[in-house]
Amino acid sequence: MNTEDVKEWLTIAEDDFDSAKILNDAAKKHFEITCYLCAQSAEKYLKGYLIYCDIVPQKTHNLLFLNNLCVEKDNNFEKIQTLCNFLNRFANDIRYPHKYEVSEDAANFAIAAVEKIRNIKPIKDLESLVATYDV
Repeated sequence: MNTEDVKEWLTIAEDDFDSAKILNDAAKKHFEITCYLCAQSAEKYLKGYLIYCDIVPQKTHNLLFLNNLCVEKDNNFEKIQTLCNFLNRFANDIRYPHKYEVSEDAANFAIAAVEKIRNIKPIKDLESLVATYDV
């Protein structure tokens, strides 16, 4: 495991998540971009875990594919399958002319989904492990 790579993935995941929360709390709402950032954050958490497992993830934004790879290493990732499915719709298409509108409820759910993803045991354990290498 390359600890620095894992740490970088987790740091970028946190940055995307922080940005999504800031944008969601802004006076002018941009629900599509909030949801996009949430999908990006989830993707980076999953890729960070895969790097930890010495799996070089494909260049993909497909959260279901990435999560299935994670499930092969730890069944705890099954708990977030539905959340990944929800966020997956915001991974790419949302950044192009809209095929659908995104509501405030969807943005709030996206924030809550990432909060759950980052708090599942394998990700939490990974964050703790990476932190021990900083000492």
